[in-house]
Amino acid sequence: MSLSTPQRIAIFTVLAIAMVATRFHHFAAVPDASWAVFFVAGFYLRGSVRWAFPLLMALAVAVDILVVTGQGLDFWTHYCVSPAYWMLLPAYAVLWFGGSWLRSRYDGITLATLGRFVSSLLVAATLCYLVSNGSFYWLSPMVTERSFGGWFKNLGDWYLTFVGTTATYAGIAAAFHTIAALALPGAVRATR
Repeated sequence: MSLSTPQRIAIFTVLAIAMVATRFHHFAAVPDASWAVFFVAGFYLRGSVRWAFPLLMALAVAVDILVVTGQGLDFWTHYCVSPAYWMLLPAYAVLWFGGSWLRSRYDGITLATLGRFVSSLLVAATLCYLVSNGSFYWLSPMVTERSFGGWFKNLGDWYLTFVGTTATYAGIAAAFHTIAALALPGAVRATR
């Protein structure tokens, strides 16, 4: 699947809009699509990691700053911002590289591709969750009494929500991809 520059920019724009539209409302009725955005971007923008990944990271941070300061709060003293906040960089990179790995093994719409999609998404989202949740638990001053038992409980409390939301959004993207591949076979062709 070889994308032209205009196609890459269009995909980047759609993903950026999806992230902004959902990240502004972190815990509202519309869940945050950021994790899925980085996974899907890794798939479609694999060769554009040098510009697309930093721009998506900057956009995520900018939205967070706008949301926190828009509430009249200081960004650096907000509950969710701690030394662990910087661990979002490797956490989101894991998602990007999960999508990129899938792209490198993409051979069209097949059951094998579906299996690789599910596997790579679950592994990437789980690793992202372990990095983001683990860093918050172990590095944030908000957690005053740390223990492995407490961390495992915290992991269990939020794991399905974060991974399920990511899988839902990535599944929607996969459905659109499948529809496009079946409707326009020449437009979405398999190449590594």
